[in-house]
Amino acid sequence: MNLIFLGQQGAGKGTYAQYVQENYGFKQISTGDLLREEAKKETKLGKKIKETMNEGKLLEDEIVTEILEKRLMEKDMEKGFILDGYPRTLYQAKLLDEVMEKMNKRIHAVINFSVTDKTSIQRLSGRRQCSKCNKIYHLENLPPKKPGICDVCGGELFQREDDKPEAIKKRLDEYRKNTKPLIDYYKEKNLLIEIIADKHFTEVRPEIDKTLESIKQ
Repeated sequence: MNLIFLGQQGAGKGTYAQYVQENYGFKQISTGDLLREEAKKETKLGKKIKETMNEGKLLEDEIVTEILEKRLMEKDMEKGFILDGYPRTLYQAKLLDEVMEKMNKRIHAVINFSVTDKTSIQRLSGRRQCSKCNKIYHLENLPPKKPGICDVCGGELFQREDDKPEAIKKRLDEYRKNTKPLIDYYKEKNLLIEIIADKHFTEVRPEIDKTLESIKQ
């Protein structure tokens, strides 16, 4: 099963995608993580990605899609995948359609996790990510067992530059501007499913399970 998880920054897409990966076996693909990995490289592209992300801006669609396509061609994609936060615009959605057609694959459902801005800011300001395995934590809602250390690999946790207040505001504004046409696009394709995600993860999880079971049928 191939899925797209949508939702504004702080909606919990990454956390829910990790849950589905661990329990259903579909591979989580976060374009943000792919881009951050590229940004660590001392290449022209890596430096450009790093500068753009630190400013809270979005990268060119073709760059994101090119990096994503390479990931989708890897062998562990055979059972299925979850695109975490991509596509973000209608143009990206159409680029993704081209990639899917070329690879003879399809998207089975698009799940939109809806939250308020207040929820987004609260979640993002407390979010921390592992510097090694990229696992996501939250200082209040999903803290690590040992402060500042990843439970899984022992890596150091850090706050991403794009999770700081000024960058968050820019990201939310950009998301709202671009996402309505995207949501309408997937509604027209009868692929869109809405889940209210302001609640705690333990309350959202059963809705995810129910949704995935309905898609299988």
